[in-house]
Amino acid sequence: MDPIKESLLKTSRKAKQEKFGKLVTFLCILLIMVMVVAIILFVSLKGMATFVVNHVSPFDFFFGVNWNPSAKPPQVGALPMFLGSFIVTILAALIATPFAIGAATFMTEIAPRTGKKILQPVMELLVGIPSVVYGFVGLAVFVPITRHLFGGSGFGIFTATLVLFLMVLPTITSMTTDALNSVPRNYRESSLALGATQFQTIYKVVWRAATPGIMTAVVFGMSRAFGEALAVQMVIGNAALMPTSLTSPAATLTSILTMGIGNSVSGTLENNAIWSLALLLLLMSLVFNSLVRWIGKRSSLK
Repeated sequence: MDPIKESLLKTSRKAKQEKFGKLVTFLCILLIMVMVVAIILFVSLKGMATFVVNHVSPFDFFFGVNWNPSAKPPQVGALPMFLGSFIVTILAALIATPFAIGAATFMTEIAPRTGKKILQPVMELLVGIPSVVYGFVGLAVFVPITRHLFGGSGFGIFTATLVLFLMVLPTITSMTTDALNSVPRNYRESSLALGATQFQTIYKVVWRAATPGIMTAVVFGMSRAFGEALAVQMVIGNAALMPTSLTSPAATLTSILTMGIGNSVSGTLENNAIWSLALLLLLMSLVFNSLVRWIGKRSSLK
């Protein structure tokens, strides 16, 4: 065959393969977009039924402090669950962040060889542990300790915070490690060349350069903590009451969802109210994702 014709045939085949590859990737992205939009629309329609069909005031739902949909008159105040989710998420993030930054700094700056060989595989293993295992650890370890130290049943916000701390610590640590590793090496070398010590370089150069990545890690950890269901349900007490102390039983959006969604009849006020809680949880997830994107844009502009 003529070399020119053979070359043209190869070019034509490559062009067809590229078009086919682009078509497949476009269809995959389109399918993902359709699924996301369908989920948002489905949850929104089911969640809005509480206000449209059952004529519940949005103010009473978002700021009400009593939750008893089966009562007469029904009470569907979501504020106790929202506060419960928010409190355990904030506390878990506040406790986990210093430990995560310290562990990531040790693995990347102080003992990078030990970190890569031993600590990073351990962190990756902890990320993959199922939620129910953390819940059993909370039941077997944290609940008795809390009961012994503070009295009461041992179930409550404090115990749920400790469980979530264990769950989000590996996630925040792994992402913080990636953020620290992404800091250019010449930043460290320049700081040391100017006479700074290793800890001054870490504090004033490495941490500041990696701040957007660390903030993203914290937000991701908070997003996981806010959406966690099974482990929190096992240790928080599942009492839909306004939180009065860290040791009193409480409830979160996810704990009420997992307990009530299978025990309610479709179309009733109780079922619609639970879907409204799911809608609120979805909105909070969108808020966390928006925060991550905003932090990413801010860091890229710098």
